[in-house]
Amino acid sequence: MPTPSGRFTGRTIDGLARDLRDGRTTSTALVQLALDAIAELDPLLNAFITVDAAGARAAARRADEELAGGVDRGPLHGVPVGVKDLIMVAGLPATMGSRHFAGHVAVADAACVTRLRQAGAVVVGKTNTHEFAYGPTGDRSAAGPSRNPWEPARMSGGSSGGSAVAVAAGMVPLALGTDTGGSVRIPAALCGVAGFKPAYGAIPVDGVFPLAQTFDTVGLLAGHERDCLIAYRSLVPDGVQKNDGWPARVAWLDPTGVFACDPQAARTVRRAVEAGTGPLEELAFPAKDVDELRETFTAIQSSEAAAVHADRLAEAPELFDPELLERVRGAAEMPGWRYVRAMRARPRLAESVRALFERHDVLAMPTVPLTAPFLGQRATELDGGSVAVRAALLALTSMWNVVGFPALSVPAGTVRGLPVGLQLVCRPGGEHLLFETARATHGGPPPG
Repeated sequence: MPTPSGRFTGRTIDGLARDLRDGRTTSTALVQLALDAIAELDPLLNAFITVDAAGARAAARRADEELAGGVDRGPLHGVPVGVKDLIMVAGLPATMGSRHFAGHVAVADAACVTRLRQAGAVVVGKTNTHEFAYGPTGDRSAAGPSRNPWEPARMSGGSSGGSAVAVAAGMVPLALGTDTGGSVRIPAALCGVAGFKPAYGAIPVDGVFPLAQTFDTVGLLAGHERDCLIAYRSLVPDGVQKNDGWPARVAWLDPTGVFACDPQAARTVRRAVEAGTGPLEELAFPAKDVDELRETFTAIQSSEAAAVHADRLAEAPELFDPELLERVRGAAEMPGWRYVRAMRARPRLAESVRALFERHDVLAMPTVPLTAPFLGQRATELDGGSVAVRAALLALTSMWNVVGFPALSVPAGTVRGLPVGLQLVCRPGGEHLLFETARATHGGPPPG
């Protein structure tokens, strides 16, 4: 795995903030480190679609001038970040990873980018995305696939693969992504970084190109869960309320009740969480809910994605990647009655899932049931049977988008030399215990 010396691998936002305020570095220097790392590593890893060197240097100079003048916007002040190409940044290309938007330039910042700038962060560029965010593999983009830093022949995961790769390879300490069915958490797990999907609606999606509007969520990728927490609090100041509920009541949610799972991955993830929490009670998802959640996710995502792309499908189908074209055409065939039925089912499913939290604050499980497949791989062997890669990647994450609960993926070790992720889930309002559980797992400083 690339570990660029002197750049951002292993460096935390806390540490960068202290260095900036103690005069050991400047935002200008940090931005140059990011640009140097991108120049060195991106030709292999393809994390970025657009790099805004001039704009980033100018923003860094302003950040340095503000700090010198006594204006401190918080822990992200002067810190370089990447932004998924699905999220608008004024004056920069926004291709959505598709030939349909070749040459398109955003005219205004997305609301989340406005918040980033208000917090003092410096946008260095736009990160690669699976075309239109419509896929968990990260290897279908007009810009080419983003590649896993641990083994570049393997998938980064998607759709926020570029953001995960940029963080994992030390190009930037923080990146924005979007998560509709796991698109932040999946690449975080496959690339060995932290990825946080907040509760639905916590961060505004204005200025974010939609995939499925009732699932779409802006999320964060960073090297450590505490960095995700710091960034989230910078964007949503009241998003994590400290409470006195620790120790959290944590349960293990058996992944095999949801989907086939690599036994070694499941054991590795469970050992990681129990090292911080002690032995866990085991829960199982009711089988009827698993099936209905999967069907509900498919019906809603397909119907909403088909609505987004109906005109493009009719007018210029040849501009889609062939795999994406097949998916969009399939989505367009989803009967309307299934969408209506799925939308009616969501409140009931949310209550059923909420019942899993009656005696527990946080549920723990693998983020994905396997390690990173190879680029272009569409089927794999998993626990003695053949499964579709796309279904496997989404199997343990998409249910939390249906119900809108916060979910955090953190590194949990390696299996056969590749990272696996621990997924922690809580009810909205329990985010502090979510991050506290992750901290206990990694033995880091407690959330402030």
